[in-house]
Amino acid sequence: MKILKSLFLVGLLFAISSFVTKEETLKKTKEQSREFYQLKTYVLSTEQQVQSTDKFLKEAYLPALKKLGIKSIGVFKPKLNTADTLTKIIVVIPFKSINQFLELDDTLAKDKNYLQAGFEYLNANYKQPPYLRIESVLLKAFTDHPFLTIPLFDNPRTDRVYELRSYESATEAIHINKVDMFNAGGEIKLFNRLGFNAVFYGQVISGAKMPNLMYMTTFSNQESRDDHWKAFTSSPEWKELIAMEKYKNNISHMDITFLYPTDYSDF
Repeated sequence: MKILKSLFLVGLLFAISSFVTKEETLKKTKEQSREFYQLKTYVLSTEQQVQSTDKFLKEAYLPALKKLGIKSIGVFKPKLNTADTLTKIIVVIPFKSINQFLELDDTLAKDKNYLQAGFEYLNANYKQPPYLRIESVLLKAFTDHPFLTIPLFDNPRTDRVYELRSYESATEAIHINKVDMFNAGGEIKLFNRLGFNAVFYGQVISGAKMPNLMYMTTFSNQESRDDHWKAFTSSPEWKELIAMEKYKNNISHMDITFLYPTDYSDF
């Protein structure tokens, strides 16, 4: 009897250990399967720079990335107002791993087709640079939206609204709380239910503004965008979420940029 009892206890401990190990493995796999995103922003001051950078991206940079298996690359321009003196081209590049991002420049430097197609841009004289500066933000995808999603629209690209949001938090801990609000709190599920067509959600792991998260939602036009946000703010899920004490005051600054896709953007 004692032997049977001992065998039962050993079996029980083994089952518990196996369950815990399986849970840890699934959690680790889910963690490792998340994509990384680079938001590469070209800041431009002249029309010549716009044309030069557009040409480089369309004819050299994007083809070279796709040859490396990097697909679903978004290229956007802001919907400008009369007060803007500079323009930007924002490129969203998805990476399967951080190593793929780190190795990119060295790999491109060995690509003869890329070097030839982008020769004019890559070898520009310092007196006529193709941009004013390049800004870069590196993000890691949220666990509840681990891969970039391409929205499907068939209307003119200039009518579409791609809304890029940036949420800064007062501290690192508060930032983690806001990320949790999207994942465990159900904010992503609410966006999905209301059809916000989110492209990505990501934690900024390197950038000028930190701690920070960024995400992009998409709409067929400005009216659709406004209607979606009205539905969001009036939804019972959102009202319940913002009433929770643990999620209060977790944003210290917010930036919103409205974009439209270029004719050579993948989405």
